[in-house]
Amino acid sequence: MTLVTSDIKVADEVFVATALLHREHPDREGFTVREIVDRAERENLYGKLRPGVQVHASLHCVANKPPNQGRHRMLYETANHRRRLVREGDDVHPGRTGKTFPDPDDLPPQYQELINWAKERYSKGGSKPVRWLEGVFQMFGTGKDVWEGEDPDEYVRKLREGWE
Repeated sequence: MTLVTSDIKVADEVFVATALLHREHPDREGFTVREIVDRAERENLYGKLRPGVQVHASLHCVANKPPNQGRHRMLYETANHRRRLVREGDDVHPGRTGKTFPDPDDLPPQYQELINWAKERYSKGGSKPVRWLEGVFQMFGTGKDVWEGEDPDEYVRKLREGWE
């Protein structure tokens, strides 16, 4: 029987559902957002399914998506648009500065061990994924003032003047 707690954060509920899916299906690389939402609903940590679970699983908790309100980095979107727990070495959008794992005190006791299980399996003991694209993301917008007011077609025409 699941202990219902109205204090659980939606992001933590998404983490629990995804971690449970990974443990139940160790052969699967990832899960659809619908599977995560359904698993959260079955676990019933809040007492009812909140609409925010779907939004968090599809956007707010996804490390390799640009942040949109939520900045968590608990999940990773794979090439086939599925979700899995984020792993050490995954590319993380630089705007994602939120948590990777829930605070154990924020989960009911029977789920706290999921955090250690996930850390051992996915982060090799750390809590911060490696940001291998960080330098590229830091260049975003660099030099935009140099090109302000410049018509791209006119610029190329000027460069090509005198070509034969």
